[in-house]
Amino acid sequence: MSTQFRLFDFIYIQQKQFPLEKAFTSKLAGEWKSYSTNQFVEMMNNASAGLLQLGVQKGDKIALITSTNRTEWNVMDHASLQIGAIDIPIYPTMTSEDYAYIMNHSESTYCFVSDEDVYAKVMAIKDRVPTLKEIYTFEKVNGAKNWLEVVELGKSGDHQRVKDISNAVKSEDLATIIYTSGTTGLPKGVMLSHQNIASNAVDSEDRLPDLEKGASVSLSFLPCCHIYERMLHYLYISNGVSIYLSGLDNVKDDLAYVQPELFSAVPRLLEKFYDGVIAKGLSNTGLKKKIFQWSVGVALEWDIDKGGWYKVKLAIARKLVFSKVKAALGLTHIKAVPSGSAALQSRLARFFCGAGIIIKEGYGLTETSPVISVNSMRQPGMYRVGTVGKMINNVQVKIAEDGEILCKGPNVMMGYYKNPELTAEVLKDGWFHTGDIGEVNDGFLKITDRKKEMFKTSGGKYVAPQLIENVLKESLFIEQCMVIGESKNFPAALIVVDAVALKSWADRKGIKYDNHDEFLKSDTVEKLIYNEIEKRNERFGKWEQIKAFRIVPKPFTIDAGEITPTLKLKRKKIMENYQSLVQDIYRD
Repeated sequence: MSTQFRLFDFIYIQQKQFPLEKAFTSKLAGEWKSYSTNQFVEMMNNASAGLLQLGVQKGDKIALITSTNRTEWNVMDHASLQIGAIDIPIYPTMTSEDYAYIMNHSESTYCFVSDEDVYAKVMAIKDRVPTLKEIYTFEKVNGAKNWLEVVELGKSGDHQRVKDISNAVKSEDLATIIYTSGTTGLPKGVMLSHQNIASNAVDSEDRLPDLEKGASVSLSFLPCCHIYERMLHYLYISNGVSIYLSGLDNVKDDLAYVQPELFSAVPRLLEKFYDGVIAKGLSNTGLKKKIFQWSVGVALEWDIDKGGWYKVKLAIARKLVFSKVKAALGLTHIKAVPSGSAALQSRLARFFCGAGIIIKEGYGLTETSPVISVNSMRQPGMYRVGTVGKMINNVQVKIAEDGEILCKGPNVMMGYYKNPELTAEVLKDGWFHTGDIGEVNDGFLKITDRKKEMFKTSGGKYVAPQLIENVLKESLFIEQCMVIGESKNFPAALIVVDAVALKSWADRKGIKYDNHDEFLKSDTVEKLIYNEIEKRNERFGKWEQIKAFRIVPKPFTIDAGEITPTLKLKRKKIMENYQSLVQDIYRD
């Protein structure tokens, strides 16, 4: 397939090659509603014509915000793009202030939102966005215009004009501006062309598992405003995969209902799955518990090249234990789970692959549309635990002298919107400077840390905090953590304890646990976490080992400004919020 495609071409490819009865299915108010390929295309064309009736022109910006993934978002995405408009996807969890900044910076003219809550947030800043003409809602909201008014308006619109404008859209035209919240400063507007994203979908195609085109099913619950999930939508569309759309609130129920062959995940979700499986298994007694523990041990030894007696043990473990685990998780038919956004613990990759749930860890950034590399089992020699796989077709990577990963290819962004200075900092001679530190061995890319997050202790030793944090989170009891110690004489950590794991442990030990907040302050919990850290300190050099820690009373959240919508730590904000704990650590 040529990469000279516009993003809205993919749905027409599906319509021609394998039209689906259920191309898009959304879960709304607890009910699933499906749209065929033909119904989707009809709505899309009507919406395009409706936007033209409203006066939308090529280059105009259309903001899209939805609390959960839904068909309407995809319709408006395609409808905007095929008339040369540029869509501005916005995370629903961003603040009203972020909304105001993004819509003003992008000069958005129309905004389509999912529900009453998001509508209220946009209405709160509407008067501060002079370019914003109207807000439409996907759900019925009192006092708000509904998006179906645009669709209805388009039914009597000029559909030939839609076709003429669509034919004039070029693959190198700007398609979308995605504002990344970043870990510091104001959001940056990443400009991606049709070709950037379309080429990434095409070049990632051979990393999919073997699928029956026109008869495969995916579940999409990670936010479609993120380029990772959005690119996968285009990839699924062009490969005839039915897409079921929902949100993060009821993942387990939705997996059980949809029984997908594909869904994408982030490490935090896989950690939650793992913790739930382990907690349930350890609640057994006697022989059942012993078989479970043995099976987990077998899975944790998994490696793609292991054979002989190990394969026999693995088959037994899968038959006795993991077939039931897969059924309980709604993953009986699963073929692959792409994982991205953050580093995945090797322990999790081994466990799930051992259990027969194939995790395909990959790597990329919004600026690279996003995929740079990904593991695959479709071809031999393409999977290695602890790495993010080999580079996809047409994408090059080289490692700079300081260890930074540089990327070149058709997937690399056009630049940052209205920010040529910042663009020039990261794009040099066609190479995008990712800001990540890594290495390439036998063609496999391994990420070790963020360049800007590495720090130096007062003893002059460099510490890679993300690497240490990833190892610490292998503990069932550590939900989140942040390693600190810049210019200090030793590294330390702020720890968020996993409340569910802690309660389960206390129950098994017969320890009284009435109040979580009070229990966190106890010597019992402090000793538990100390022992968990000490077990993992052995894997690091003396200058990297955690010498002190403090338990944070509540999880890091998006609302508190402590993590980004993609769950990356906002270190500066966390340091501000817990300054007293940090001072206490280094008091002496």
